[in-house]
Amino acid sequence: MSNKVVFGLKNAHFAPYEIIDGEIVYDAPIPLPGSVELSLEPRGEMVEFYADDILYYSSANNQGYDGTLTIANIPEEFLIKALGEQLDEQDGVLTESTTDKGKPFALLFEFDGDVKAVRHVLYNCTANRPTIASSTKTDTVEPNTNELTFVASPRPTDYRVKTKTTENTPQAIYDAWYDAVYESDGVGGGVEG
Repeated sequence: MSNKVVFGLKNAHFAPYEIIDGEIVYDAPIPLPGSVELSLEPRGEMVEFYADDILYYSSANNQGYDGTLTIANIPEEFLIKALGEQLDEQDGVLTESTTDKGKPFALLFEFDGDVKAVRHVLYNCTANRPTIASSTKTDTVEPNTNELTFVASPRPTDYRVKTKTTENTPQAIYDAWYDAVYESDGVGGGVEG
């Protein structure tokens, strides 16, 4: 039975990667606790060509997504591994500089449903520096959030943008979703680490 509705957001993880000998090698997914909201806006315009006084040809141009993740607090591990900030281990301070080099990562997350949560992976993300804001306490305390903007683009090796589970996903693949970034073996299943 498939979901009739989808709601909620939880289990956000990120997995930095490197390209080694032409292959993408992902680190194990790292939790991003405190996810509040995620929005993904498609990138790429519809290609339209007119001839003979009609729309003669049209095609979608999938360039991934522009994303915004609202999160309770950006973990230091994300700031270091995805945004390239530098940790001075001796002094215990984290420094952002204009020379920081961000690293690409996969973003994993799930949306709940009335039947079963749907798990997703965006394979090739790069993030911008998050917004930083806070406000004074009043008679009520409202927690502040951080907004992280990112681009999820096609990965350079096979042009995949996103994969998600379905009602037919085998339980073993579903259960291992956050152990390693899912990779199809090309013949109907499988997970590579």
